[in-house]
Amino acid sequence: MAAAALIALREGLEAALIVGIVLGYLRRIGYLEGRRSVWVGVIAAVLASVGLAILIQLVGMELEGRAEKIFEGATMFLAVGVLTWMIFWMRYQARLIKPSLEQNVQDAVVTGTKWGLIFVAFAAVFREGVEMALFLSAAAFASDGQGTLIGAGLGLAAALLIGILIYASTAQLNIRLFFNITSVLLLLFAAGLLAHGIHEFQEAGLIPTVNEQVWDTNNVLDENSSLGRMLKAVFGYNGNPSLEEVVAYFGYWIAVLLGLRWWMESRFASKLRQA
Repeated sequence: MAAAALIALREGLEAALIVGIVLGYLRRIGYLEGRRSVWVGVIAAVLASVGLAILIQLVGMELEGRAEKIFEGATMFLAVGVLTWMIFWMRYQARLIKPSLEQNVQDAVVTGTKWGLIFVAFAAVFREGVEMALFLSAAAFASDGQGTLIGAGLGLAAALLIGILIYASTAQLNIRLFFNITSVLLLLFAAGLLAHGIHEFQEAGLIPTVNEQVWDTNNVLDENSSLGRMLKAVFGYNGNPSLEEVVAYFGYWIAVLLGLRWWMESRFASKLRQA
């Protein structure tokens, strides 16, 4: 539930900030009649995202045995890839999102058709919705569907409240700090999800198992206890992981740290060229 709440809070707040940018720009240029078109696009994106999430779950429920393990494992791998890409992409492109979005809105207003604004709002929000649908589906496969649904509801409610406060009042949120903290937590979630996907593929016979159990800490912290289930859902805790799961977990973090180092070096080099 905690992982689902974190995912929904992060993606929901991103969507809320996008909608706030669009509505704020329309208010600034005095084109208030365009707000209805924006909300049409937002609602359509939300419905499409919910439909996608339901479709993924229905496909997973229809499959059994080996096919189910392969589908769930593949969904987890896809979620890890998209999640990691999204976090690094946000670090590069965050400062460009607002001017790019405002330019798209301006272009849509110039055309004079409501469909332009509908498409801008739909495309921006649906991107977040697709990511959320994928992440929550993977989280549901890794833990339990009911807890994921409750967590997603709580996270979305919190995101909506924060978005309203930012847009309609003088409330301030350190967006950079928020995204830095949630990025670390989501990377921890992604590492655990990758290891869980390895486990699913091992059960399906697609990945050979060299060592079924590297260690066993269930006598200290049972992964089926309340705390163990929470740590498993959020950080991928496994009381008795296989060698392949351990290698995948720590290999993922090595790759992330190398990518972060490369990003920092490239950013430093870019600043030196501009100086």
